[in-house]
Amino acid sequence: MTAYVVVHAKIKDPEKLGVYAKAAGPTLAAHGGKFAARAPILETLTGDADYDVFVLIEFPDADSARNWYQSAAYQALIPNRDEAADMLFTLAESA
Repeated sequence: MTAYVVVHAKIKDPEKLGVYAKAAGPTLAAHGGKFAARAPILETLTGDADYDVFVLIEFPDADSARNWYQSAAYQALIPNRDEAADMLFTLAESA
């Protein structure tokens, strides 16, 4: 089943975010992942969230998504990611 990693981000440093995003792309591809959507968040309709950007990443299945996130290549990017933005990652699977 197709799986999705949903990311909400609050940008702290746009330049560092660009470096992170450029480096993250190849790590996705290595696990069958691809960006399905990237967009600015216009507003929060309900709840208490303060994010600037929404990203949807598609994977062939949940195991591929987990393997990507836990891979050494992606884990090495996390310090830069954390300097660039505060991010919330969730994993979902289509029914």
